[in-house]
Amino acid sequence: MDAVRVALLREVLAGTEWLGATRRFAGALRGSVVSYGGGLLLVGTAEYEPWHLAAHLVDEAAWSGTPELSPTLVRHSARPSDPAHLAVGLGRVSAARRGETLLVVAPSAPGAALLERVHDARRAGATVLALDTADRELGALAHEALAAPVEPDVDLDTVQHLVSAAVGESVLPAARGLRRLRTRLSRLTDQLTSPPPIPW
Repeated sequence: MDAVRVALLREVLAGTEWLGATRRFAGALRGSVVSYGGGLLLVGTAEYEPWHLAAHLVDEAAWSGTPELSPTLVRHSARPSDPAHLAVGLGRVSAARRGETLLVVAPSAPGAALLERVHDARRAGATVLALDTADRELGALAHEALAAPVEPDVDLDTVQHLVSAAVGESVLPAARGLRRLRTRLSRLTDQLTSPPPIPW
């Protein structure tokens, strides 16, 4: 979904809780990943792999200058013969540790095997976030959860687009402002510490 379509979607949803909710969730995701310098794992269910969200997060990471937002896609059906970026299997979820963030996208019940691995990751100190349809077990494991409603206007796909756009968008203005401030302070410091001009 391009920026124009996201803007139109936001316009349609103006006045609803969804813009604020997706921005808060995006802030939690960004804060968790950036504060530890990366380590974002993205996993779906056995029936649903979040390829689309992975692609959007890679784009947002590049556009916002925040490479930490680029995820590792964890796949239920990964094979050793797959290309390296597609060969990360569920064992990686169980191996997640403190400083890593696990984002689970579950349009349906995640299943006992995935929940057990998510539990292992949380117990080892990983931050767990969930985009789902209000699954109680997954919600209990997540540090932050955002559930898509059962309504035609806002489904899980829409929520994923809003979150991915907000993750990158929220980083860009802060980074620009910080860079401008540093540049101005640097120039001022140079002016104040440089020797006076020599009169000729």
